[in-house]
Amino acid sequence: MTSLRKEYPYILANKAVYANLNLEVTDKYTGEVATRVAIADSNVIETGIQAAVDSVDPLAQMATFERQAVLEHCVNRFRELFDELAFALCIEAGKPINDAKGEVERLIDTFKVAAEETTRFNGELQSLDISPRAIGYRGMWKRVPIGPCSFISPFNFPLNLAAHKIAPAIAVGCPFVMKPASRTPLGAIIMGEVLAETNLPKGAFSILPCSRDGADLFTIDERLKLLSFTGSPAVGWDLKARCGKKKVVLELGGNAAAIIDEDADIDYTVDRLIFGAFYQSGQSCIGVQRILVHERIYDSVKSKLVEKAGSLVVGDPRDEKTFIGPMIAESEASRLSGWIDEALEAGGKLLCGGKRDGALLEATILEDVPKNTNVCTEEAFGPVAVLQKFSTWEQAIEMVNDSKFGLQAGIFTRDFYKIQLAWDKLDVGGVVVGDVPSYRVDNMPYGGVKDSGLGREGIRFAMEDMSEIRNLVIRTLPLA
Repeated sequence: MTSLRKEYPYILANKAVYANLNLEVTDKYTGEVATRVAIADSNVIETGIQAAVDSVDPLAQMATFERQAVLEHCVNRFRELFDELAFALCIEAGKPINDAKGEVERLIDTFKVAAEETTRFNGELQSLDISPRAIGYRGMWKRVPIGPCSFISPFNFPLNLAAHKIAPAIAVGCPFVMKPASRTPLGAIIMGEVLAETNLPKGAFSILPCSRDGADLFTIDERLKLLSFTGSPAVGWDLKARCGKKKVVLELGGNAAAIIDEDADIDYTVDRLIFGAFYQSGQSCIGVQRILVHERIYDSVKSKLVEKAGSLVVGDPRDEKTFIGPMIAESEASRLSGWIDEALEAGGKLLCGGKRDGALLEATILEDVPKNTNVCTEEAFGPVAVLQKFSTWEQAIEMVNDSKFGLQAGIFTRDFYKIQLAWDKLDVGGVVVGDVPSYRVDNMPYGGVKDSGLGREGIRFAMEDMSEIRNLVIRTLPLA
């Protein structure tokens, strides 16, 4: 039987340090302390940042195949540690074990893609003779590492979203310091222990759980050249305002919508909506929160959705039958329960769910909810979805765009012209056809617009953010 260790270190300058046991990590289902983790103070963070600065040149000088070998080592070790990683994720995040196993698979995929991209990350030869004055000149450019990076990762995908920062940094050759979410630090620490087995230069990485106050150095220190943050919009935009001159990548929240047109396969669509709205207890920034259904099939979709949502098993995330586990904290479940009450008091109707037991909240579907309530305008980040009806495709697109967020949208239609219109008009970072907006493959460009963020993740695109273009111009002189 897999179990957690009694204590975990932080990783400072490539080394595991058991400095203290000050961070309690709870079992999100039982609420009991599951293990304890060393927490970094401001002096440790300062040491990690300086170590990253000192490792810039040694890391940049590593051959491409050497950085690729580091990533391949991680792929092999993560496979060996599969059960430990999945169990840790199940306990520290309360993630149903099947979802936890799926995230470990995505972790492995992400490092595999990064290993492949390492040798593809090149420059370009350019013809400069675009006019007579440039005859005899030629140009070329390459990408070089931007320098030390700062990463702050969230609690909901503590393995894979950390991997989307760590893996491209290694591929490019950027040293980094990472602050994992304090509620879910174990996955990132295990990743750091695996990295410590490689020949990365001393100081190339540090993974440092810390308090929010201690994390200020991750944001304001001018030696760090890029901040990549995944988390809530309020925190993300505040960090950007305090970042100074460094480049900032933000992957923030959303209240993603799915449009179901009248020609959709209802049974297939309902199955995917159930997954999109309620997988990992709805704690996904691209979870289905708004379900827009054509009026001609609305009643049929509604009845099937309610039936399936009501059959989902809520409970212990260790049980493979469980579909909905606990939210990250009872306070978050209470917050969302309050939003449900607000929607009902405003005139909305409860179709199913709505009951809360501690951090557990049933799969909840609402309809006729006024659009100015929190469950419509804000990010629910839990197992709640709102049904809405539309008459025309254009109206549905307007309804999706009537949001301060713009991460991804899903559309279910067989009409290619409607697909094109949606791709042209939906103000989001990605449109998913024939599936929910919750679908993501780890090599695709991923990110949002408006309050949903800035920049794109996805290995190749993150590598671009973590590098700078350096140009070279050569003049060929006439022969004497």
